[in-house]
Parts: sequence; C-alpha cells; structure tokens
Amino acid sequence: MNFFQYIKSKEFWSNLLAIFALSLLLLFVLGRGLKSYTNHNERISVPTLEKLSVEEAEKALAELQLSYVVIDSSNYNPDYPPKSVIEQDPEAGSYVKHKRKIYLTLNPSDYMKVQIPDVLDETKRQVVTRLRSSGFNIGKERFIPDLGKNVVRMLEYKGREIKPGELLPKNSILDLVLGDGLEELDSIVKTDSIDDAGEF
Repeated sequence: MNFFQYIKSKEFWSNLLAIFALSLLLLFVLGRGLKSYTNHNERISVPTLEKLSVEEAEKALAELQLSYVVIDSSNYNPDYPPKSVIEQDPEAGSYVKHKRKIYLTLNPSDYMKVQIPDVLDETKRQVVTRLRSSGFNIGKERFIPDLGKNVVRMLEYKGREIKPGELLPKNSILDLVLGDGLEELDSIVKTDSIDDAGEF
C-alpha cells in the first residue's frame, strides 16, 4: 500500500482521530493541573493586621494560609503598641493567592536614642536650634545667677542634669538652665549709680 492509498484508508483516519482526541485530553489535563498549581481564580482577602503583635498577626495569617516577613522600623509611633504592626504590604482588603508573603513593618519599643550635642555655654537661640535639629523638644527654662545672659549653662531631663554625649530617646523634652546675667547685681549697681549721681 503506497502513501496516498494509506491516507485514504480508514486506519489512517482512525489513528489521526485518536491522536487528536489524545492531544485534547492531554491539553485538558495539563490545563487543570496548571490551574491547580497556580491556584487560578483563588483569592484571599488580606486581613487588617495593624496594632497586632507578631504572634497575633502570625495566627491570623496562618488561618488563611498566608506567610509573612517582618521588617523592622526605626520610626517609633506612640499611637501603636511597641513591637506591633504599623504597616503591612499588601494593604488590608487586598486580594492575594494563598501562601503569599505579607510584609509587616513593626513599631520599635521606643524612640531611637540620640546623642546629646555639646551645646553648653552657647546662647539660648543657638541651643534651641541645635537641639531641635537633633530631634529633641524644648521644655521649661530656669535661670541661675551667672554673668552670661541667656547662655545655657546646663541641660536637664526629668529633673536631672545631663551631659553632652549622653543618649536619650528622640523627642525627649529637655529643660534649659540659663544664666540670668547677674540681673540682681546689675540692679544694685544701677541703683548705687543713681544715688551717687544724686549726691552731686
């Protein structure tokens, strides 16, 4: 039987039909398997994890077959509990596939610590500018007898003297101890001068 006779035979068309049917079946099986492998059409809503501890967030994600990656942050937020989630990616309400990694940014236990700059013997204006640029807040002022008017002679934190180089949490409130310019002495000197002038 030559080739042309073979392609006209029932055997050829039966084999061709069988191959076609087998190919369709194979494509169907592969398609179903691929969909199952890639979780086609499966969507999980990401829960709200903000303000939860790592343990609480882990439990909530495990129930949804989601994993997580912790990202530490240096920016302390006092509105959130220490070591709690302050940000998540993807955001709550987003739809993801199962086993997707959720990135969690955690709140530090406190503000990061900052070194006290050496500002002693500088004017109040200079000191306030430097302390604020370093991340500190300015609290109360008190004056001591000193020749330097409005010159910073000491820094205090919660009632205790602090030295340049010490580490304090960022946003700490520092009190300034300033020289009064020996105002009382000046007042006495001026009064004496007036009295002396009156004698003439």
